[in-house]
Amino acid sequence: MDWRGRRGSSNIEDRRRSGGGRGARAGGIGGVGLIAVLMIGWFLGIDVSPLLQDQGSAPTEPGTAVELTDEDRAAGEFVSVVLADTEEIWTAVFRVQLDRTYRPATLVLFKEGTRSACGGASEATGPFYCPADRKIYLDTAFFTTLERRLGATGDFAAAYVVAHEIGHHVQNELGILGEANRIRQQSSQADSNAISVRVELQADCLSGIWAREASETLGVVERGDLEEAVNAARQIGDDTLQRSAGQRPMPHTFTHGTSEQRSRWFMTGLQSGQMADCDTFAADRL
Repeated sequence: MDWRGRRGSSNIEDRRRSGGGRGARAGGIGGVGLIAVLMIGWFLGIDVSPLLQDQGSAPTEPGTAVELTDEDRAAGEFVSVVLADTEEIWTAVFRVQLDRTYRPATLVLFKEGTRSACGGASEATGPFYCPADRKIYLDTAFFTTLERRLGATGDFAAAYVVAHEIGHHVQNELGILGEANRIRQQSSQADSNAISVRVELQADCLSGIWAREASETLGVVERGDLEEAVNAARQIGDDTLQRSAGQRPMPHTFTHGTSEQRSRWFMTGLQSGQMADCDTFAADRL
């Protein structure tokens, strides 16, 4: 991905120098349940705020000042450029396809832990979007995990993670995320999981729209980039992650979709470019 030396976003809130405590506390989830939630956040790298809501957050004590490495600075610049691209793309897509104004999200960079309006954000929770404050929370150390532990290599795989979280922000802007979470709170665990899968697959489809525009409109996609994004989507499918953890895939526990579903919905957005084609809630086949 061609990103070096390009314009970054002004909607970055960099909290990395302040360090911070590890803020998530397990109010209503204990034992194995908490571990499962943290595994989802850490390994999937996507929106875990619905799972962490109502869990509360312990006060985050100010930490020792953190010195940013060259790698930290490069990661911050990379995220800022990707975020700027999402802003340009979604501003145009909202105007053309919806005749609406897109309101950008803020992206919070942190190290170790910080506060969010959805509870504590930490290394364990992974990147997530918090609809309560319209912010994405990201510890860029996750990119290392994405590559070394999950096998999703390349800068476009990391950009896909950011674009996926922005997909949740798009859902929030359209009122989809709030309605889905409202229904989930009134549903059985199995039904709640099924709704969550549709939420996540739609965000994958929306990230595909971003990838299409990044290629065709911005011209920043390089050879092999799109394959990196598709591979990332496959590597973080529920079935693949459960197998990697030595478990037998259990579809009733899926909250994000299978590898095949995630990559296919990304490709749907990539090939179509139309938000109407990302309606996973109306789809008979996921």
